[in-house]
Amino acid sequence: MIRHITLTDEMRTALGKAPDAHKYSHGHALILSGGVGQGGAARLAARAALRVGAGLVTIAAPPPALAEHAAHLNAIMLAPLPDSYCLRGMLRDDRISALCLGPGMGLRRAQEMTPAALSGKRPCVLDADALSAFAEDPQLLFSQLTPDCVLTPHLGEFRRLFPDLGAQLLGGADTADITHTAAVRAGAIVLLKGPRTVIAAPTGAIALHDATAENAAPWLATAGSGDVLAGLICGLMARGIAPFDAACTGAWLHAAAARSYGPGLIAEDLPEELPKLFRALNL
Repeated sequence: MIRHITLTDEMRTALGKAPDAHKYSHGHALILSGGVGQGGAARLAARAALRVGAGLVTIAAPPPALAEHAAHLNAIMLAPLPDSYCLRGMLRDDRISALCLGPGMGLRRAQEMTPAALSGKRPCVLDADALSAFAEDPQLLFSQLTPDCVLTPHLGEFRRLFPDLGAQLLGGADTADITHTAAVRAGAIVLLKGPRTVIAAPTGAIALHDATAENAAPWLATAGSGDVLAGLICGLMARGIAPFDAACTGAWLHAAAARSYGPGLIAEDLPEELPKLFRALNL
C-alpha cells in the first residue's frame, strides 16, 4: 500500500524541539564537500541541515577549499578532509550522527570517500556525484549500502544506477513498483525525485509525495534544489528521525518551502524559508 505524504502529528512532533534541548541532543550532521570552486552544493546541503534542526553541522572539505567555505559560513563548522583515511578517523567520533555526500564532490573524490563514509555505519544520504561515480559498477555501491542509507537520484541518475529499471520507466512502467524494485536491489531507501516523488524502502514501505495540481511547486526546477533536499534529509536523520521518515518529511518540507516562497525562488532561498514555514506550523 502506498502512503501519500502529508503533514502528520508525528511529523510535527519530530520537527519540534524540547525546551531543555541542547545541540548534541539534536545530532551532528557531516557534509562532505568537493574541492576549490565546487563547494556551493555542499554549503546548500549544510545550510538546509542546520535550518531543519540538526544541532551541529560540519562541512568536511579538502584543505585548499577551506578558505572558500570560511568566506561564506559562520554557524556551520569546517574540518579538513584530505583523504578517505582521515574520514575513517573522523567517524570514530560517535557524536557524528548522519552524513551527506555527493553534492559537488566530483566523481573521483566521491569514489574515494563513499566506501569510507559507509564504513562508519551511520545514516547516510547519497546524492549527485556519490551516485554517478558508480555508474560503471553499481553493484560495487550496492554491496556497501545499509537500510539506513537514502539514495536521492533524479531520473538521469536513477537510469545510470538502474539502467534496466530506467528503461522500464521510460516504457511506462509503474513508478512506485520500479522504485521499490530499485530499493530492494540496492538494499537501501530510494527517493526518486520528480513532481511526483516516490520513496521506497527494501522492507516494502512506499510513499508518494505529489507536488502537482494544487500542490505544485514548479519553482523547485532550479539548480541546487536537490542539494537542499539532501541536506534536509541528512539533518532530520542527524536528529534521530528514522531514514524513511526523514526522506518523507524532507520531501514534504522541500515542496512546502518552495510554495511558501513562490516565484523567483533560487536554491539558497529554500533553507531560509523554513523558519517562516515552521512558525506557520506552530512548531
